[in-house]
Amino acid sequence: MSYANPLRPHVGIPWRTSQEETQQNKEKLRYYFDRVREAGGEPEPISLFLSPEELREKMENLDAFVLPGSPADVDPTRYGAKRQSKTELLDPRRDQTDLALLAYATQTEKPVLAICYGCQILNVFFEGSLIQDIPNDKPDALRHGKTDLAATAVSGDLEHPARFEPGSRLAKLAGHSEAMINSSHHQAIDQPGSGLRVTARATDGIVEAVELQSPTDWVVGVQWHPERMPEDALARNLFEDFVSAARSRAAVSQDR
Repeated sequence: MSYANPLRPHVGIPWRTSQEETQQNKEKLRYYFDRVREAGGEPEPISLFLSPEELREKMENLDAFVLPGSPADVDPTRYGAKRQSKTELLDPRRDQTDLALLAYATQTEKPVLAICYGCQILNVFFEGSLIQDIPNDKPDALRHGKTDLAATAVSGDLEHPARFEPGSRLAKLAGHSEAMINSSHHQAIDQPGSGLRVTARATDGIVEAVELQSPTDWVVGVQWHPERMPEDALARNLFEDFVSAARSRAAVSQDR
């Protein structure tokens, strides 16, 4: 089931952390809501405290999902690794919610845009692994910034170029083989998950984007923060393409 108006598809966005939901702190969540609205969608928060039955009911009434960034890290046990000292903050409710959303979305072919932490858990869902701390594990890498900039930080993000794979969705949306992206993360994809194609890397080789290789699914994960780049053409194109895919999926649901 989907909402009645496929022209403005309903996009579910989980809370970034259990703590922010408990405190009703929406400062960072608003970035994602604003970009989805500007692209023509209707964003809806997804609680991290729903029962499996409540979450299933919620998902059935949504057309697509954005998995946002988070100050937390994915629990390393989910990809068969020991927890290192730099993996400091875990949020089991966020992990569980995102994994349930991904299972449902891939079963129902509902679009997913996964950002930063979202990109990392997308990779883990498809049985990939993560670099737990770039400075520690990849000392020759570029500076990729610190996790979770302040909500008021509208400028001053670290930036570096990303190179796109020819023929990828991101290359088409960028209109070029390379673009400048912002950077605010200490973890990244290590081994890509099954079915995921690496479609962007930083010049140091760090994975910056993956796309699910499927003729029917729109699933894209980006390591940077397009929600914090409202004036950037690639960021706008990415959200608009995502919402367009959600609109198409909503129309299909209504025809059934």
